[in-house]
Amino acid sequence: MAETAREIANELRERIRSGSLAPGARLPGEPALVKQHGVAKETARRALMLLVNEGLAVRRKGSGTYVREFQPIRRVANARLSPSGWGSGRSIWSADVGDRPVTVTDLQVYEAEASDDVARMLGLQAGATVVVRDRVYAVEGEPVQSAISYLPADLVRDSAITQEDTGPGGVYARLADLDAKPVHFVEELRSRMPSTEESERLHLTDSTPVVEIYRTAMTGDGKPVEVNRMLLNAGVYVMEYHITG
Repeated sequence: MAETAREIANELRERIRSGSLAPGARLPGEPALVKQHGVAKETARRALMLLVNEGLAVRRKGSGTYVREFQPIRRVANARLSPSGWGSGRSIWSADVGDRPVTVTDLQVYEAEASDDVARMLGLQAGATVVVRDRVYAVEGEPVQSAISYLPADLVRDSAITQEDTGPGGVYARLADLDAKPVHFVEELRSRMPSTEESERLHLTDSTPVVEIYRTAMTGDGKPVEVNRMLLNAGVYVMEYHITG
């Protein structure tokens, strides 16, 4: 009996995880899968696309499908937001990627009128002005996340937060310098399909979803000082949380 696309993908996935198919190795092509499993070409194509959509493989036009060489990013929210990191001058990204190179592209810093949602989340009046930091993060040259931060302009105007380089420890360290140290964070997550513009910005392959995260940073007295809207390439992230009951 012919196997389904999911069954074929499961077999290939196990070969990838066991190391039988190493990073960079070429996966069997559609003709080989058709012959081996007795399936239609469309079934073989869907099996390979399942692995591409999971982030385990990449398609190279005119060449084939290969095991992804890029290692997943383990995002440990508890560790990356700890003041022991950014408070000592380290980037919060160091908790995610260690020594892997991180670059910032498409950086824009400007003032704008807050949307109704952002104003509400920051506890501001409708139409209040915010400082916007819009950027894309790339790890080892591969775009993995876009982020747009919104901060009350009256709080951060004329500070290093309005500069491209915010200095050691980043935005949160500079907020601490302004006596607005963030100590409590709330993150709301959902998974969805990206828009065409979002796909192009993160260089996503077809049918790759994103994880959208809205994070609100608050001071010890509960005052919101930043809202950050992040879009993560779901194919390269593992989300890890440490919860104490």
